[in-house]
Amino acid sequence: MSDQLTLAAETRDRVGKGASRALRRDGRVPAVIYGLNKEPTSVHLEEKALMKALMTGHFMNSIVMVNGIRTLPKDVSFHPVSDRPIHVDFLRIGEHSTVTVAVPIVFEDEDDAPGIKKGKGVLNITRHEVELVVDASDIPSEITISLAGMEIGDSIHISDVKLPKGAVPAIDDRDFAIATIVPPTVPTVEDEELEAEVAEAQAAEAASDEEPVVEPNDDNNDDDKITTQKHD
Repeated sequence: MSDQLTLAAETRDRVGKGASRALRRDGRVPAVIYGLNKEPTSVHLEEKALMKALMTGHFMNSIVMVNGIRTLPKDVSFHPVSDRPIHVDFLRIGEHSTVTVAVPIVFEDEDDAPGIKKGKGVLNITRHEVELVVDASDIPSEITISLAGMEIGDSIHISDVKLPKGAVPAIDDRDFAIATIVPPTVPTVEDEELEAEVAEAQAAEAASDEEPVVEPNDDNNDDDKITTQKHD
């Protein structure tokens, strides 16, 4: 189960771009809490505390208590240049609300997968996380998938994954793939020829750069010659 996080917040007296910019200059991050058929509440958080929560790696699938209000983070906006958080949306939820969360996938037992260990296969991951519909009190922090016994060509689908009790995939209309063990990439003749051509061109360029530069002979410089013209 994902850890519960706690953030302190203060109510925003003013909203709008100007007020939000002023808050950010003071090290605060504007946020809004909505849901459960209640009026949205505009608040602001300490940026340092928010960054610490974001760095846990499971902020987006954790219950976050904001001033005693049970919430689930739904969106975090970041500045396009500084990458600092500039706004957060929190969904107000009940203790046993049904929520949809993206849960990260962790693969283990690679050394016990013959296709990887002996066959030099590569694990091709098509989904690094899976969206689950779960009870808010039972949100998993991650989904662990074992690769033991897998050979080249074997795939893992959502139907192969043991999900936590009560959790179901948000996508329920197909048995989507999560990962496949694919053969190692073998260079083709065309690839080798291209690499040889590139190496030859680079060698020729390097050789031309090393050619000695012939300095002009100042003694024979026409600019230094004085021509005497005979007048009749």
